[in-house]
Amino acid sequence: MKALGYLRPGSVQEAVEAFAAHPGARYLAGGTNLVDLMKLGVESPAVLIDIGRLPLNTVEELPDGTLRAGATLRNSDLAAHPLVRDRYPVLSQALLAGASGQLRNAATTGGNLLQRTRCPYFQDLDKPCNKREPGSGCGALQGVHRDHAVFGHSVHCIATNPSDLAVALAALDARVELYGTEGTRCIPAADFHRLPGEHPERDTEIRPGELITGVLLPAAAAGVPSAYRKARDRASYAFALASVAVVLHVADGVVDRIALAFGGLAHRPWRAHHTETALLGAAATPAAFEGAVALELERAEPLRDNTYKVPLARNLALDVLNRLTPTPATL
Repeated sequence: MKALGYLRPGSVQEAVEAFAAHPGARYLAGGTNLVDLMKLGVESPAVLIDIGRLPLNTVEELPDGTLRAGATLRNSDLAAHPLVRDRYPVLSQALLAGASGQLRNAATTGGNLLQRTRCPYFQDLDKPCNKREPGSGCGALQGVHRDHAVFGHSVHCIATNPSDLAVALAALDARVELYGTEGTRCIPAADFHRLPGEHPERDTEIRPGELITGVLLPAAAAGVPSAYRKARDRASYAFALASVAVVLHVADGVVDRIALAFGGLAHRPWRAHHTETALLGAAATPAAFEGAVALELERAEPLRDNTYKVPLARNLALDVLNRLTPTPATL
Protein backbone atom coordinates (compact mmCIF):
# COMPACT_ATOMS: atom_id res chain seq x y z
CA MET A 1 0.00 0.00 0.00
CA LYS A 2 1.34 3.43 -0.96
CA ALA A 3 1.88 5.88 1.89
CA LEU A 4 -0.25 9.02 1.72
CA GLY A 5 0.36 12.16 3.74
CA TYR A 6 -2.48 14.30 5.04
CA LEU A 7 -2.30 17.90 6.26
CA ARG A 8 -4.98 20.29 7.47
CA PRO A 9 -3.66 23.87 7.35
CA GLY A 10 -5.24 26.59 9.44
CA SER A 11 -5.03 29.36 6.86
CA VAL A 12 -4.65 30.02 3.15
CA GLN A 13 -1.05 31.06 3.75
CA GLU A 14 -0.31 27.79 5.56
CA ALA A 15 -1.92 25.82 2.75
CA VAL A 16 0.25 27.43 0.08
CA GLU A 17 3.37 26.98 2.19
CA ALA A 18 2.53 23.31 2.78
CA PHE A 19 2.06 22.76 -0.95
CA ALA A 20 5.44 24.33 -1.70
CA ALA A 21 7.10 22.16 0.94
CA HIS A 22 5.65 18.84 -0.28
CA PRO A 23 6.35 17.83 -3.90
CA GLY A 24 3.49 15.83 -5.34
CA ALA A 25 0.90 17.44 -3.07
CA ARG A 26 -2.71 18.11 -4.06
CA TYR A 27 -5.32 20.37 -2.51
CA LEU A 28 -8.43 18.57 -1.28
CA ALA A 29 -11.81 20.20 -0.64
CA GLY A 30 -14.99 18.34 -1.61
CA GLY A 31 -12.99 15.56 -3.26
CA THR A 32 -15.77 14.61 -5.66
CA ASN A 33 -13.36 14.48 -8.63
CA LEU A 34 -9.92 14.06 -7.08
CA VAL A 35 -10.85 11.01 -5.01
CA ASP A 36 -12.43 9.33 -8.06
CA LEU A 37 -9.23 9.90 -10.04
CA MET A 38 -7.17 8.50 -7.18
CA LYS A 39 -9.28 5.34 -7.24
CA LEU A 40 -8.65 5.00 -10.98
CA GLY A 41 -4.93 5.57 -10.57
CA VAL A 42 -4.98 8.71 -12.70
CA GLU A 43 -3.99 10.82 -9.70
CA SER A 44 -1.55 9.57 -7.08
CA PRO A 45 -0.69 12.46 -4.76
CA ALA A 46 2.00 12.07 -2.16
CA VAL A 47 0.23 14.45 0.23
CA LEU A 48 -3.32 15.73 0.49
CA ILE A 49 -3.68 19.27 1.82
CA ASP A 50 -7.22 19.53 3.16
CA ILE A 51 -8.54 23.08 2.65
CA GLY A 52 -12.17 22.15 3.25
CA ARG A 53 -12.34 23.88 6.63
CA LEU A 54 -10.66 27.13 5.64
CA PRO A 55 -12.93 30.21 5.94
CA LEU A 56 -13.63 30.38 2.21
CA ASN A 57 -17.24 29.21 2.24
CA THR A 58 -19.28 32.42 2.22
CA VAL A 59 -20.90 34.78 -0.27
CA GLU A 60 -19.93 38.39 0.33
CA GLU A 61 -21.09 41.58 -1.38
CA LEU A 62 -18.19 44.01 -1.75
CA PRO A 63 -18.58 47.82 -1.55
CA ASP A 64 -18.59 48.21 -5.35
CA GLY A 65 -21.41 45.67 -5.74
CA THR A 66 -19.15 42.77 -6.74
CA LEU A 67 -20.26 39.45 -5.31
CA ARG A 68 -17.48 37.23 -4.00
CA ALA A 69 -18.15 33.51 -3.64
CA GLY A 70 -15.55 31.61 -1.62
CA ALA A 71 -13.71 28.66 -3.12
CA THR A 72 -14.93 26.09 -0.58
CA LEU A 73 -18.57 27.16 -0.82
CA ARG A 74 -20.66 24.12 -1.71
CA ASN A 75 -22.33 24.14 -5.13
CA SER A 76 -25.75 23.68 -3.54
CA ASP A 77 -25.27 26.70 -1.26
CA LEU A 78 -24.05 28.91 -4.11
CA ALA A 79 -26.99 27.91 -6.32
CA ALA A 80 -29.50 28.63 -3.55
CA HIS A 81 -28.08 31.94 -2.36
CA PRO A 82 -30.75 34.69 -2.70
CA LEU A 83 -28.40 37.22 -4.33
CA VAL A 84 -27.21 34.65 -6.87
CA ARG A 85 -30.73 33.57 -7.74
CA ASP A 86 -31.88 37.18 -8.00
CA ARG A 87 -28.97 38.75 -9.91
CA TYR A 88 -27.29 35.83 -11.69
CA PRO A 89 -29.96 33.24 -12.52
CA VAL A 90 -27.73 31.74 -15.23
CA LEU A 91 -25.24 30.76 -12.51
CA SER A 92 -27.83 29.16 -10.27
CA GLN A 93 -29.33 27.26 -13.21
CA ALA A 94 -25.93 26.00 -14.36
CA LEU A 95 -25.10 24.65 -10.91
CA LEU A 96 -28.46 22.92 -10.58
CA ALA A 97 -27.97 21.32 -14.00
CA GLY A 98 -24.77 19.65 -12.82
CA ALA A 99 -24.53 16.33 -10.97
CA SER A 100 -26.91 15.08 -8.29
CA GLY A 101 -28.10 16.80 -5.14
CA GLN A 102 -25.72 14.68 -3.07
CA LEU A 103 -22.72 15.71 -5.16
CA ARG A 104 -23.73 19.38 -5.14
CA ASN A 105 -23.79 19.20 -1.34
CA ALA A 106 -20.13 18.11 -1.38
CA ALA A 107 -18.58 19.74 -4.44
CA THR A 108 -17.04 23.18 -4.04
CA THR A 109 -16.75 26.28 -6.21
CA GLY A 110 -13.01 25.96 -6.66
CA GLY A 111 -13.13 22.21 -7.13
CA ASN A 112 -15.80 22.52 -9.82
CA LEU A 113 -13.48 24.76 -11.84
CA LEU A 114 -10.56 22.38 -11.42
CA GLN A 115 -12.33 19.14 -12.29
CA ARG A 116 -10.59 17.14 -15.00
CA THR A 117 -12.09 16.03 -18.29
CA ARG A 118 -14.40 13.03 -18.36
CA CYS A 119 -12.80 11.70 -21.56
CA PRO A 120 -12.70 7.89 -21.13
CA TYR A 121 -9.21 7.75 -22.65
CA PHE A 122 -7.97 10.05 -19.90
CA GLN A 123 -9.56 7.90 -17.20
CA ASP A 124 -8.29 4.55 -18.55
CA LEU A 125 -4.63 3.85 -17.76
CA ASP A 126 -4.48 1.28 -20.56
CA LYS A 127 -5.29 3.90 -23.22
CA PRO A 128 -2.97 6.56 -24.66
CA CYS A 129 -3.68 10.10 -23.46
CA ASN A 130 -1.47 13.16 -23.81
CA LYS A 131 -3.34 14.88 -20.99
CA ARG A 132 -2.56 12.08 -18.54
CA GLU A 133 0.83 11.07 -20.00
CA PRO A 134 2.32 13.71 -22.32
CA GLY A 135 3.72 12.23 -25.51
CA SER A 136 1.68 9.03 -25.38
CA GLY A 137 -0.80 10.15 -28.06
CA CYS A 138 -4.51 10.91 -28.13
CA GLY A 139 -6.52 7.73 -28.23
CA ALA A 140 -9.78 9.55 -28.81
CA LEU A 141 -8.61 11.20 -32.04
CA GLN A 142 -9.02 8.03 -34.08
CA GLY A 143 -11.16 6.28 -31.51
CA VAL A 144 -14.57 7.02 -29.99
CA HIS A 145 -15.06 10.79 -29.92
CA ARG A 146 -18.80 11.39 -30.08
CA ASP A 147 -18.65 13.53 -26.91
CA HIS A 148 -15.52 15.48 -27.80
CA ALA A 149 -14.60 18.98 -28.96
CA VAL A 150 -15.65 20.82 -32.10
CA PHE A 151 -13.78 24.05 -31.25
CA GLY A 152 -10.19 24.71 -30.29
CA HIS A 153 -8.93 21.12 -30.33
CA SER A 154 -5.49 20.02 -31.49
CA VAL A 155 -3.87 16.81 -32.72
CA HIS A 156 -2.68 16.34 -29.15
CA CYS A 157 -6.09 16.46 -27.42
CA ILE A 158 -9.76 16.70 -28.36
CA ALA A 159 -11.22 16.52 -24.83
CA THR A 160 -13.90 18.87 -23.51
CA ASN A 161 -14.22 20.69 -20.21
CA PRO A 162 -17.03 19.20 -18.08
CA SER A 163 -17.90 22.17 -15.84
CA ASP A 164 -21.36 23.76 -16.06
CA LEU A 165 -20.33 26.43 -13.55
CA ALA A 166 -17.40 27.55 -15.71
CA VAL A 167 -19.69 28.22 -18.69
CA ALA A 168 -21.94 30.51 -16.65
CA LEU A 169 -18.95 32.33 -15.14
CA ALA A 170 -17.53 32.93 -18.62
CA ALA A 171 -20.79 34.52 -19.78
CA LEU A 172 -20.95 36.66 -16.64
CA ASP A 173 -17.44 38.10 -17.11
CA ALA A 174 -16.55 36.73 -13.69
CA ARG A 175 -13.00 36.52 -12.38
CA VAL A 176 -11.18 33.70 -10.60
CA GLU A 177 -9.27 34.80 -7.51
CA LEU A 178 -5.99 32.99 -6.80
CA TYR A 179 -3.44 33.04 -4.00
CA GLY A 180 0.12 31.75 -4.29
CA THR A 181 3.64 32.39 -3.14
CA GLU A 182 3.65 35.66 -5.11
CA GLY A 183 0.42 36.91 -3.54
CA THR A 184 -3.12 37.38 -4.89
CA ARG A 185 -4.09 37.73 -8.52
CA CYS A 186 -7.26 37.41 -10.61
CA ILE A 187 -7.87 35.82 -14.01
CA PRO A 188 -10.98 36.36 -16.17
CA ALA A 189 -13.08 33.20 -15.90
CA ALA A 190 -13.28 32.98 -19.71
CA ASP A 191 -9.46 32.74 -19.83
CA PHE A 192 -8.90 30.53 -16.80
CA HIS A 193 -9.07 27.27 -18.77
CA ARG A 194 -6.63 26.67 -21.62
CA LEU A 195 -7.00 25.26 -25.09
CA PRO A 196 -4.92 22.08 -25.45
CA GLY A 197 -2.39 23.19 -28.06
CA GLU A 198 0.83 21.22 -27.57
CA HIS A 199 0.36 20.94 -23.79
CA PRO A 200 -3.03 19.39 -23.02
CA GLU A 201 -1.74 18.28 -19.62
CA ARG A 202 -2.20 21.90 -18.51
CA ASP A 203 -5.93 22.41 -18.00
CA THR A 204 -5.79 25.95 -16.63
CA GLU A 205 -3.63 29.06 -16.28
CA ILE A 206 -3.16 28.37 -12.58
CA ARG A 207 0.47 28.41 -11.45
CA PRO A 208 2.00 25.54 -9.47
CA GLY A 209 0.89 25.73 -5.86
CA GLU A 210 -1.68 28.48 -6.38
CA LEU A 211 -4.97 28.05 -4.58
CA ILE A 212 -8.33 29.26 -5.81
CA THR A 213 -9.75 31.42 -3.03
CA GLY A 214 -12.95 32.60 -4.69
CA VAL A 215 -14.77 33.82 -7.76
CA LEU A 216 -15.78 37.45 -8.28
CA LEU A 217 -19.08 38.23 -9.99
CA PRO A 218 -19.36 41.76 -11.41
CA ALA A 219 -22.00 44.05 -9.96
CA ALA A 220 -25.37 43.35 -11.51
CA ALA A 221 -28.86 44.69 -11.05
CA ALA A 222 -31.65 42.31 -10.19
CA GLY A 223 -33.69 41.07 -13.06
CA VAL A 224 -31.12 41.20 -15.89
CA PRO A 225 -32.29 38.29 -18.07
CA SER A 226 -29.94 35.32 -18.18
CA ALA A 227 -30.35 31.58 -18.56
CA TYR A 228 -28.49 28.29 -18.93
CA ARG A 229 -29.60 25.31 -20.97
CA LYS A 230 -27.89 21.95 -21.29
CA ALA A 231 -28.37 18.97 -23.61
CA ARG A 232 -27.28 15.55 -22.37
CA ASP A 233 -27.84 11.88 -23.05
CA ARG A 234 -30.25 11.47 -20.16
CA ALA A 235 -32.48 13.84 -18.24
CA SER A 236 -30.19 14.29 -15.24
CA TYR A 237 -26.80 13.49 -13.73
CA ALA A 238 -24.95 13.61 -17.04
CA PHE A 239 -22.31 15.88 -18.53
CA ALA A 240 -23.21 18.25 -21.35
CA LEU A 241 -23.08 17.20 -24.96
CA ALA A 242 -23.60 20.92 -25.53
CA SER A 243 -24.77 23.74 -23.31
CA VAL A 244 -25.25 27.49 -23.52
CA ALA A 245 -25.15 30.36 -21.02
CA VAL A 246 -26.68 33.64 -22.14
CA VAL A 247 -26.95 37.10 -20.62
CA LEU A 248 -29.24 39.28 -22.74
CA HIS A 249 -30.77 42.71 -22.24
CA VAL A 250 -33.05 44.28 -24.83
CA ALA A 251 -34.12 47.95 -24.77
CA ASP A 252 -36.69 49.28 -27.25
CA GLY A 253 -36.33 46.14 -29.32
CA VAL A 254 -32.54 46.47 -29.63
CA VAL A 255 -29.87 44.32 -27.98
CA ASP A 256 -27.84 46.54 -25.66
CA ARG A 257 -26.13 43.77 -23.69
CA ILE A 258 -25.21 40.30 -24.85
CA ALA A 259 -22.88 37.59 -23.59
CA LEU A 260 -23.03 34.00 -24.83
CA ALA A 261 -20.83 31.06 -23.91
CA PHE A 262 -21.05 27.45 -25.04
CA GLY A 263 -20.15 24.41 -22.95
CA GLY A 264 -19.40 20.86 -24.04
CA LEU A 265 -17.82 22.06 -27.28
CA ALA A 266 -14.20 22.77 -26.34
CA HIS A 267 -11.39 22.29 -23.86
CA ARG A 268 -12.74 25.39 -22.10
CA PRO A 269 -16.01 27.35 -22.09
CA TRP A 270 -16.31 28.83 -25.57
CA ARG A 271 -17.23 32.50 -25.53
CA ALA A 272 -19.11 33.28 -28.77
CA HIS A 273 -17.48 36.61 -29.60
CA HIS A 274 -18.60 36.62 -33.25
CA THR A 275 -22.22 36.15 -32.17
CA GLU A 276 -21.95 38.90 -29.55
CA THR A 277 -20.40 41.39 -31.97
CA ALA A 278 -23.11 40.78 -34.55
CA LEU A 279 -25.96 41.15 -32.04
CA LEU A 280 -24.86 44.16 -30.01
CA GLY A 281 -26.94 47.09 -31.25
CA ALA A 282 -29.00 44.89 -33.56
CA ALA A 283 -32.75 44.31 -33.52
CA ALA A 284 -33.66 41.46 -31.18
CA THR A 285 -35.38 39.27 -33.76
CA PRO A 286 -35.27 35.53 -34.43
CA ALA A 287 -33.65 36.19 -37.81
CA ALA A 288 -30.90 38.30 -36.23
CA PHE A 289 -30.28 35.64 -33.60
CA GLU A 290 -30.06 32.90 -36.21
CA GLY A 291 -27.58 34.80 -38.35
CA ALA A 292 -25.41 35.79 -35.40
CA VAL A 293 -25.22 32.26 -33.94
CA ALA A 294 -24.35 30.92 -37.38
CA LEU A 295 -21.36 33.28 -37.55
CA GLU A 296 -19.84 31.52 -34.55
CA LEU A 297 -20.76 27.95 -35.34
CA GLU A 298 -19.56 28.10 -38.95
CA ARG A 299 -16.06 28.20 -37.45
CA ALA A 300 -16.50 24.84 -35.73
CA GLU A 301 -14.31 21.92 -36.79
CA PRO A 302 -16.32 18.81 -35.91
CA LEU A 303 -14.77 15.38 -35.96
CA ARG A 304 -16.02 12.21 -37.61
CA ASP A 305 -18.57 11.30 -34.93
CA ASN A 306 -19.63 14.63 -33.40
CA THR A 307 -20.97 16.75 -36.25
CA TYR A 308 -24.35 16.61 -34.48
CA LYS A 309 -22.98 19.01 -31.85
CA VAL A 310 -23.09 21.98 -34.23
CA PRO A 311 -26.87 21.97 -34.88
CA LEU A 312 -27.46 20.95 -31.27
CA ALA A 313 -25.57 24.00 -30.00
CA ARG A 314 -27.35 26.19 -32.56
CA ASN A 315 -30.78 25.08 -31.39
CA LEU A 316 -29.90 25.53 -27.72
CA ALA A 317 -28.60 29.04 -28.30
CA LEU A 318 -31.58 30.14 -30.39
CA ASP A 319 -34.03 28.72 -27.87
CA VAL A 320 -32.44 30.60 -24.97
CA LEU A 321 -32.05 33.87 -26.91
CA ASN A 322 -35.67 33.84 -28.02
CA ARG A 323 -36.95 32.93 -24.55
CA LEU A 324 -35.00 35.77 -22.94
CA THR A 325 -36.28 38.35 -25.43
CA PRO A 326 -39.24 40.32 -24.09
CA THR A 327 -42.42 40.21 -26.14
CA PRO A 328 -43.77 43.51 -27.51
CA ALA A 329 -46.36 43.59 -24.77
CA THR A 330 -43.65 43.58 -22.08
CA LEU A 331 -41.18 45.98 -23.67
